[in-house]
Amino acid sequence: MQQRILILDFGSQYTQLIARRVRELNVYSEIVPYNKIPEIDDTIAGIILSGSPFSVTDEHALHPELDKLIGKKPVLAVCYGAQYVAQHFGGKVMRSDKREYGKALLTNIQSDPLFEGVNEPQVWMSHGDTIAQIPDGFHLLAGTESIGVAAYRSDNQKFAQPVYCLQFHPEVTHSLSGKTLIKNFVIDIAGCTDSWTPESFVETTVQELRHKIGSEKVLLGLSGGVDSSVAAMLLHRAIGDQLFCFFIDNGLLRKNEYAEVLESYQGLGLNIKGIDAKDDFLSELKGISDPEKKRKTIGRVFIEVFENEANKLADIEWLGQGTIYPDVIESVSVHGPSVTIKSHHNVGGLPDKLNLKIVEPLRMLFKDEVRKVGHSLELPPHILNRHPFPGPGLAIRILGDITPEKVALLQEADAIFIDNLKKYDLYDEVWQAGVILLPVQSVGVMGDERTYEQAVALRAVTSLDGMTAEWSHLPYDFLGKVSNEIINNVRGINRVVYDISTKPPATIEWE
Repeated sequence: MQQRILILDFGSQYTQLIARRVRELNVYSEIVPYNKIPEIDDTIAGIILSGSPFSVTDEHALHPELDKLIGKKPVLAVCYGAQYVAQHFGGKVMRSDKREYGKALLTNIQSDPLFEGVNEPQVWMSHGDTIAQIPDGFHLLAGTESIGVAAYRSDNQKFAQPVYCLQFHPEVTHSLSGKTLIKNFVIDIAGCTDSWTPESFVETTVQELRHKIGSEKVLLGLSGGVDSSVAAMLLHRAIGDQLFCFFIDNGLLRKNEYAEVLESYQGLGLNIKGIDAKDDFLSELKGISDPEKKRKTIGRVFIEVFENEANKLADIEWLGQGTIYPDVIESVSVHGPSVTIKSHHNVGGLPDKLNLKIVEPLRMLFKDEVRKVGHSLELPPHILNRHPFPGPGLAIRILGDITPEKVALLQEADAIFIDNLKKYDLYDEVWQAGVILLPVQSVGVMGDERTYEQAVALRAVTSLDGMTAEWSHLPYDFLGKVSNEIINNVRGINRVVYDISTKPPATIEWE
């Protein structure tokens, strides 16, 4: 029986971070919307209520059914959760005169299992409501210089299980003892064991896949990336030759990538077929400059090619996908799907077109956890440590319309950048890197001749999971070397710039 910490999502930007902090303790955590509380069974060891951009005093405040939770399992209520508990049980919550945001120091910390070993008083505040009075049956655990109630809990006789409430966010790194506090709740108070490891995930998942799929066949589209590769290896370990894989060359891959990926997968014993569909994609993309139209065109052609090839196989019952947890969370968001910044490269129409059942072995893992599972499966480092690469490929790194000549130009420049990152041991320090071909021509001089050629931008970012990203501070001499090598060796490019934008406000890809 898999223990878990249930996290109720009220729309906070930090909700996923809470889940990650729990999982860092080798304890499984699961996020659900505040209004979709499952049955509180024996698999749930404890419950965490997240923060929220809302105020409990708003007419549109989010109202969880606390009576389903309180007293059944230990509860840790963070920020909005703490304010809602106070209001629900008769305390007093009011709008602050000013928004309390930033670092604060806890004062008057009381002795309690939650604060055992918490020796750094600095915490992170981010709220507009203040708890002016805690309810009857609760007592104060800590304050700060500016607010009287920073932490409080239920009295031992109030409920069958304790309710802890924090006005601050222990999950962010600015709360210096936040990890200790979360550990105290998850391990000591909720009684979880640190048994959720990559190895245990592999063992459990393989058993579940065998039971779920039985003797039926699965078809999976490989991209060469980490997610689809780990999904394929889990399925392969579970069902062996019942797994069939496609790897489609859409003409928008990196230089030599089609041959290299096929070769690397063959060495893993996978039953894989390479499909050369370059002409199909490039002909359909001709003349299209709009980023969304590019993505949708690539998605449509992918479905058509995949469907055509799948129809050549007999008795396929399942479609395997490398969906990971951030995609799942987004699809069941408190506020519904977020505003479309760009179409996701996962092809959602495929299951309906093929009339197949879906199997997603990685749907409950974050990106870094996928890599850990891949390491446990002994996936080769050149696949496991591969940078994320967008589903539409180089199409969204060519600003403007797509032509075979532009693809070839970008492939050459991109290969120089990536090869040098590996050569100078910088590749693993970067989350994602690539070259963008700009719809700009500029004047240059080569020898005694005037040139009027393309400009490219180098993009390299550091990140944990791609949700936020910082531009990589690559050495100047390295950037200079890459620039010189591209300009000297790729005929048609005479200018190289470096993108130093963070996400947000920018995105990692340009389109």
